[in-house]
Amino acid sequence: MASTSLLKASPVLDKSEWVKGQRVLFRQPSSAAVVLRNRATYLTVRAASSYADELVKTAKTIASPGRGILAMDESNATCGKRLDSIGLENTEANRQAYRTLLVSAPGLGQYISGAILFEETLYQSTTEGKKMVDVLVEQNIVPGIKVDKGLVPLVGSNNESWCQGLDGLSSRTAAYYQQGARFAKWRTVVSIPNGPSALAVKEAAWGLARYAAISQDSGLVPIVEPEILLDGEHDIDRTYEVAEKVWAEVFFYLAQNNVMFEGILLKPSMVTPGAESKDRATPEQVASYTLKLLRNRIPPAVPGIMFLSGGQSELEATLNLNAMNQAPNPWHVSFSYARALQNTCLKTWGGRAENVNAAQTTLLTRAKANSLAQLGKYTGEGESEEAKEGMFVKGYTY
Repeated sequence: MASTSLLKASPVLDKSEWVKGQRVLFRQPSSAAVVLRNRATYLTVRAASSYADELVKTAKTIASPGRGILAMDESNATCGKRLDSIGLENTEANRQAYRTLLVSAPGLGQYISGAILFEETLYQSTTEGKKMVDVLVEQNIVPGIKVDKGLVPLVGSNNESWCQGLDGLSSRTAAYYQQGARFAKWRTVVSIPNGPSALAVKEAAWGLARYAAISQDSGLVPIVEPEILLDGEHDIDRTYEVAEKVWAEVFFYLAQNNVMFEGILLKPSMVTPGAESKDRATPEQVASYTLKLLRNRIPPAVPGIMFLSGGQSELEATLNLNAMNQAPNPWHVSFSYARALQNTCLKTWGGRAENVNAAQTTLLTRAKANSLAQLGKYTGEGESEEAKEGMFVKGYTY
C-alpha cells in the first residue's frame, strides 16, 4: 500500500499553484521512492513497508472475534506497587512468578489474542525455564511490547506531560521484533482538568504518530493509545468534546506520517464522566457517546478498537464494552485491560504457590466475561463483590 507526501519544489510555489496542471511526467526514481512530476509540484510515492502484509495479518489476528488484549506491561516500579498490595517484596523472582501465573493460565488464548509485555518480561523465562514469549505463542497469543519511556513534564504547558521514548526507538523496535514481539504500545495522556492545552494535544498526537511509523517500519503493529485521563469532576459531554479534538489531531498526524491504518490498533478511553463527577453514566450512555465519537473520528480501515479500562471496576469495564457490542460495528470493538483483568486474580494469588490454580481460574473468568462482552453476550450474572470495586487512582502512573 503506497502513501504520498508533498515535497518542497524549487522555486517555492504559491499554495494556489499546487492544483494547476493535469499532465504527469515520470522522472528518474531514487533508490527509495518513485517521484511523479507535473508542472506544479513533485510528489514522492513511498513504497509500502516490506512488512505491510504481515502488519495487516497481525492486526487482524489480535482483532479476532471474542478476544482482546491482556495488558501486563506495568513497569517494574508499578508492578512493585501491585506486589506490595499483597505483601510481597518487589524482586525479579516475585515479578517472574506473577507473570508466569498470567501467561501460563490454561486456555487463556481462547479469550486473549495479544499480551503487552514490559521489556523485562519479553526477555524473561517462566519459573519453569521456558521463554515467556514461547508460552504465549503456544497459547495462540501474540506477544507485544511497551516501547514508550514514560511521562515527563511538558515545559510551557498547563502542568501537563508528554511521553518520551522516540530516541533510539528504531533500533529498539527492531530488536524487539527479533525477540518475538509483533506489536507495540505507546501510551500518552491528556488531562481535562489541566486544559488540555493545544500544545499538549499536539505533542501527544505527534509523538503517537512518529512512534507508529517507526514501529510499522520494524514490523510491529502499533497500538495507538491517547488516554483521556478519568481525573476530574467534568461531565460526559466535556469528555466527548476533548476526545473529539484529541482523536482528530491523532489521525491527522498519523496520516502526515504515512502510517498504514490497516496495520494499527487504537487503544482509547471510553467516553465517561470524570471519576469525581457527581453524574454517573449508564453502560448504554457510555456506549452511545463512545460509538458516536468512533463513527465521527475513526476510519473503518482501522481493524480494532481495544479500549483501556482506565480505573473502572472490573464489572463496569465489562458492562460498558458489552453495551458497545449490541449492534454490528465497522471495527472490532474489544478490550486491552490491565487492572480490569488482573485485580481479583492478584488478590486471589496473594503470593502463595498453593493459590496459583485458583488465581488462574479467576483470570480466566474475567477474560471469558470480556470475551462475551466483545460478542455482546455478557449478562453480568454471578459477579463477585470484588469485581464491582472501583480502581480509580488520582494521578495514576504506570
